Amino acid sequence: MHASALLGSSGNRFNGLLPSNPGSCESQDAVLSIPEHSTVLNVLLHIIYDMSCIHYSPPFPTLVAAVNCLSTYGISPKLVIVPSTPTYTLLLSYAPLFPLELYALAASFDLYDLAVTTSSHLLSFPLATITDEMAECIGPVYLKRLFFLHFGRSDALKRVLLPPPHPHAPTPWCDFNEQKKLTRAWALASAYLTWDARPGVLFVFLRFRDNLNPIYRSFHKFNGIGATASYRTSDLRSMSVGIEG
Repeated sequence: MHASALLGSSGNRFNGLLPSNPGSCESQDAVLSIPEHSTVLNVLLHIIYDMSCIHYSPPFPTLVAAVNCLSTYGISPKLVIVPSTPTYTLLLSYAPLFPLELYALAASFDLYDLAVTTSSHLLSFPLATITDEMAECIGPVYLKRLFFLHFGRSDALKRVLLPPPHPHAPTPWCDFNEQKKLTRAWALASAYLTWDARPGVLFVFLRFRDNLNPIYRSFHKFNGIGATASYRTSDLRSMSVGIEG
C-alpha cells in the first residue's frame, strides 16, 4: 500500500500511524502495526483504494467490522460508501439476508442512499422484535423513518381497499340491489384483510379478490371496474418502496 493514498483518504494520518510527510515512509518501506484482523484490513484497504473485494467473498460481519473501523483511521464512511462505489454494491448484496443489520449500519453513519434501498427489505419485518441495542444503533431519526414506513404503508393499504367500487348505471345483470350486495361484501372482505395487514404483503390484493368471488369476477363485466381494479393494483405495488417513499 502507498502512504500517499492512505494520507489522502485519512483525516488523522491513519490513526497517527503515518508521518505527515509520505515520502519518508515510502522511501523506507515502513512497516505498520495495525490491530485489525487481516480480513478486516483487507476490506478496509479495498475501500480506501475504491476497489471491489467481492472475489474474496468477505462475510457480512467482516464488512461491518471494516466499515465500523473507518472512522478510527480518519476516513468518513459517508464519503467512501456511495452508490457508485464497489463497497456500496457489495454491502447492498447482503440486504436480503441481513436487512435490519445493514439498515442499522447505514443509519449509524447516515448513509442515506443505502438505508433507503435496504429499507424495502424491511417492509414485513416485525418491529416489536427490535432490541434496545439495535434501536440504539439505528438511532432516533432512522428508527422513526422505519416505523413511519410501516405505519404509512398500512394506512395507504386501508385507503386503497376500504372504499368500495364506484356505482354504475343499472343494467339487466346488475341493478342497484346487486350493487348494494357487492358493497356489503367488499366492506366485509376489506375490513378482514386490513385488520392484520402488514406492509410488504403485495399478494393481499389477490386474497382480497378471492374473498369476493364470485361477485368480484362478475363485476368485471361492467363499465369502469377494469380501470378501478388496475388503479388499486398499482397503488398496492407502490407501497413496496422504502423509507424514501
